Amino acid sequence: MGGHKKMRSFEKLTSLKDYIPLKKKEAGDKAIGLLVDGPNMLRKEFSLNLDLVRKIMADYGNMRVGKVLLNQYASDKLIEAIVNQGFTPIVVAGDTDVYMAVEAMELIYNPSIDVVALMTRDADFLPIINKAKENGKDTIVIGAEPGFSAALQNSADEAIILKSEPNKNRNPGTI
Repeated sequence: MGGHKKMRSFEKLTSLKDYIPLKKKEAGDKAIGLLVDGPNMLRKEFSLNLDLVRKIMADYGNMRVGKVLLNQYASDKLIEAIVNQGFTPIVVAGDTDVYMAVEAMELIYNPSIDVVALMTRDADFLPIINKAKENGKDTIVIGAEPGFSAALQNSADEAIILKSEPNKNRNPGTI
């Protein structure tokens, strides 16, 4: 008789599924981790707006991580602008690529992140995109021409090419 009670308890437990709606993630519910290759993308010739990038990411989900990697030559004004736009600046000595790869691997192995997004034009990050996909993450690359790697664009699930704004009409949110 004791075995029957256990079975009955199990039946009650499984029937909870009927009462508790299991929320499936829709596109807008996906958690995004975005890494920005500062020296590669935040250049005067591009005049890119990080606020626009944030709005574009909102079409794909909820940006949970937004980090901008910078080298030691980043100005205080640039760092302040990044902070004011809700991103976390990470200033590193020397080349930012290795640090960006480490940050990307953390996103890939973070179970709370569904989408790994990289803002770069650099084909050196192709293995990151491939590793993210191998681990079940959706991938987005954001870049600008000239020099936006075709391999990077073709490997990611989504590729977004930003048009640079003319320097004459710079918005306050433009870096």
